[in-house]
Order: sequence, then structure tokens, then C-alpha cells
Amino acid sequence: MLNRVDGRLRFEPHVEDGTPIHRDQVLGRIVGPVRPLLTIERTLLNFVQALSGVATYTRKFVDAVASSGAVILDTRKTTPGWRYLEKYAVRMGGGVNHRTGLHDGVLIKDNHLAVRAPNHVGETIAGLVREARQRISREIPVYVEVEQIDYLEEILLSKPDGVLLDNMKPPMIREAVVRRDRLFGDDGPALEASGGVTLANVREVAETGVDRISIGALTHSAPILDISLEIRRT
Repeated sequence: MLNRVDGRLRFEPHVEDGTPIHRDQVLGRIVGPVRPLLTIERTLLNFVQALSGVATYTRKFVDAVASSGAVILDTRKTTPGWRYLEKYAVRMGGGVNHRTGLHDGVLIKDNHLAVRAPNHVGETIAGLVREARQRISREIPVYVEVEQIDYLEEILLSKPDGVLLDNMKPPMIREAVVRRDRLFGDDGPALEASGGVTLANVREVAETGVDRISIGALTHSAPILDISLEIRRT
């Protein structure tokens, strides 16, 4: 970015990406003439503040579930044009990237069921899982979303790679884990909790035994980090 504005601008980083920082710490130095520096100042700070905010917010969730065994995931709810940047920031905060787009994972949702809409939900899901694997020419994971635990066992028996437990409360998530383990032991589909997860309740969700917790707020609601650019003459 700096070179596109003026080739005389040079950035010297003082910390590596993903490194914890403290108030008043100097993150880096830009060396060069002041006019192009002021031209790029606001755009540069917008990127650094927003992405540092994503990484910081992600780290708070990761720390909150430490030692639980649950992994914190992002979602595709990203700022238009910023997806790869925001997902990089999630990784720098200790989170794990979920699907980047529709090309690297199949998620069978309620809208897909609404289109097919036979009477028996289990048969519908099993058929869609089989069809997805038959139509895909390369190995990518197939996930199924479920909102009602009554359908969980039928969905698990269709053997997707993972099941997304949508907007379930912790007691229901815990019951889902019990049912999965009863059917498959340690070799069942991964269970992912999503919807309504906050810093206040993420630990409770993690302690249900769920494998993964996906949180859209990591990218769409992370507070920006207060970072400024101060000019010093040399």
C-alpha cells in the first residue's frame, strides 16, 4: 500500500502479527516524506485499527474457552472486500477459519430442506449428503445444520463430516454431544455450536463438550483497536 502511494515511504515493523501489545506501545515506524504519509494516514489506520480489533476480539474468545477442547471459528459474515484480511486477523487472534466461500465446504441448511421438502427429514438429509458427495469432484467437508434436536440422530446417521447446532442453548448442546457419543463413541461427526454466542456465555457453551464454536461477531462486530499515527521529525 505504501509503495503505491509513494515509493519513498518505508515501513519498519516493531512487532510481529499476532503478538500481544500494551497501551502506548509503538507498533512500527513509517519513514518518508510527510505529504504522502498524511495522504495515506486515515486509510492505513482504518485497516490497522479494524483488523487489530478483530484479532483482539478473537483472542478474548479463545482465552475464554482455554483448556475446554473447543475451537473458536469465524464465519462468512465478513466485510465486503475484506474477507481474506479479516480471516487472517482471526488466525492472528488464535481462532480458526471456517469456510472462506461456498467452494471449500458444503453446508446443508434449512433453505435446502425447504426446496426439497419431503415429509421425512432424516431421509431428506441422508439423500442430500449422498448427493453432495456424489456431485463434488474433490474431497471437501459436508456439514448439516440442525435446529431441532429431535432430528439430530437421523442427521448423524447420514454421516456428514460435521453437524451445525444452530441457536441451541447449552443444555440442548450437551444433550446433542451425549447422543453423538452414544452412537459413535470417539469417532462421530464434529459438533459445532453457532448462534447467540457471546463472551458472557462462550465458556458455558464450550463446557458442553461441543467440538467447535462459530461466531460471526468476530468479524462483523469486533470493536476497533485505538491506534494512532504520530509524526516525529528527524
